[in-house]
Amino acid sequence: MPNRKKRDGFIMQAGILAFAGIIVRIIGLLYNKPLVSIIGDEGNGYYDSAYAAYSIVLLISSYSIPSAVSKVIAQRLAAREYRNAHRIFQCAFIYVLVVGGIASLFVFFGAGILVKMDSAVLPLRILAPTIFLSGILGVLRGYFQAHRTMLQTSISQILEQLVNAGMSIAMAYVLVQMVADKDMTTQASFGAAGGTIGTGAGVLAALLFMAGIYALNRKTILRRIERDTGHVDESYKDIFKLILMVVTPFILSTGIYNVNNFLDKTIYQLVMMEVRHVEEALVATDLSAIAKGTKIANIPIALASAMATALIPGISSDFAKGDIKSVRYKVAKSVKVTMLISIPSAVGLGVLSKPVMMVIFHQPETLELASTLLTCMAVTVVLYALSTLTQAILQSVGRMKAPIINASAAVVIHAALMVVMELFLDEKYSLYYYVFVTVIYALLLCVLNQIVVHRALNYSQEVDKTFLRPMIAAAVMGAVAYGVYQGIYYLIKINIVALAIAILIGAAVYFVMIIRWKAVSEDELKSMPKGYMLIEIAKKTGIMPKEEAGISSKSKKKKRKKKKKKKKKATVSSDQHTSLTANVLNKKKSDDDFWLDD
Repeated sequence: MPNRKKRDGFIMQAGILAFAGIIVRIIGLLYNKPLVSIIGDEGNGYYDSAYAAYSIVLLISSYSIPSAVSKVIAQRLAAREYRNAHRIFQCAFIYVLVVGGIASLFVFFGAGILVKMDSAVLPLRILAPTIFLSGILGVLRGYFQAHRTMLQTSISQILEQLVNAGMSIAMAYVLVQMVADKDMTTQASFGAAGGTIGTGAGVLAALLFMAGIYALNRKTILRRIERDTGHVDESYKDIFKLILMVVTPFILSTGIYNVNNFLDKTIYQLVMMEVRHVEEALVATDLSAIAKGTKIANIPIALASAMATALIPGISSDFAKGDIKSVRYKVAKSVKVTMLISIPSAVGLGVLSKPVMMVIFHQPETLELASTLLTCMAVTVVLYALSTLTQAILQSVGRMKAPIINASAAVVIHAALMVVMELFLDEKYSLYYYVFVTVIYALLLCVLNQIVVHRALNYSQEVDKTFLRPMIAAAVMGAVAYGVYQGIYYLIKINIVALAIAILIGAAVYFVMIIRWKAVSEDELKSMPKGYMLIEIAKKTGIMPKEEAGISSKSKKKKRKKKKKKKKKATVSSDQHTSLTANVLNKKKSDDDFWLDD
């Protein structure tokens, strides 16, 4: 039983991070509604273009730091090399100060090169300092993730997004009012710049929080370092070499993996503005329609990102110990849980795209187009979820080159396909070509990564319960949800009410089907967000048989009685012996455990 708890611990941490990720995405969507209302579709296009350029530089300079730091430090902690773990942390800190500073300066002075629309330059320049702050934040998050506790990262992510939301809306409004007497394009550009101020404020708030958590744990960290006298200190020169060797593949794979978004926008802008001579404002509006669908589709993908983050320390540690069986177990369970959530999410977004879009982005000019594009890109939820997981798996087992090669091949093929389609096919379908090549990219990445994982671990994912049964259940769910929405909306004409009822009934149908068809076990349900609550509901409603739903109440009482008897027998009569034992235990805990460690 203890071994099983240890194996399942990473799923609990992934659940914490997944829950935080979903909350962050929801907050992002909620604040985007008033933000887009203030800056308009044109302003949203400038904001999205600037953010895409910022993101790719951030990915190359700082974004991979948490994963890389957690991987290297986790290996030292597994060997109880606390001094070397902290030396690596210090070197990583110096690394991001230098690289993050250079990247920030490059973005500020090279903004005109990175974005092709003049009105997107100002928002991008305001984002430049955020890259520097993000690097420092990434090191702190990676340090705590290496200890297999995701709570600090999760809280900081939610705090970051809350501050981002409030400041983005406030500053967008203030800056638009400052240029209220100017033309619409100027107002849109300044409004987008106000939105990017919120991004920097959010990162700063999260950084201050993580720095505070580190300060609270500093005494414990130093005690561990003082007690670590049995290991040879690694030289700072060797550590910097190690960081470069680990970070560089992470940067290349993550950068190439995510460059498609920046590349697609750049190709689209160049073709539309330089070749087809479409006005900048219209191109920005088109990009806004794409951005709306992408932001909604990213909510369920948050689970895969959380799983990937939580996977790296655990799998790296198990792989270093040669425990391939545990690695396979964690991989299989992660894929299964991710598919159980991402498949119905994709179907739900596909069939209810317009109702969802009406709730979040109700701008009439792009409503129909954005809804149709969301339907077309819904399948990427599943593909990106799986490819994100497999990329993390390959990095964790030392196959650093494989994600880089796979992502490079996918980028080249999809970019070539996009150029051909945008240049030579009918212009009126240009946005659909954009979405099509995005799907192709995600599919290629997914297939190529899966092939390498199979070869590296001699591992094949179970197909029936992981993919087929959830897909059939999700298809039935989608049909029911669509029918319920149409029926209720026909009667009451209130979109949000009809959508909420359709989602609840659809989710209930899916829940019943995957349990009745035995697509998910009780153990796997526990691994999902609110899993214990789902088991309780299944038990009370009779969906899950009692022998599967849990231990009967009688057997629970018997177990409790047995435990009480054992406790009575185990009680030590000597108060002095009890006090001594308590002191020893307290000292051990204070020396070995983080106060927030799970």
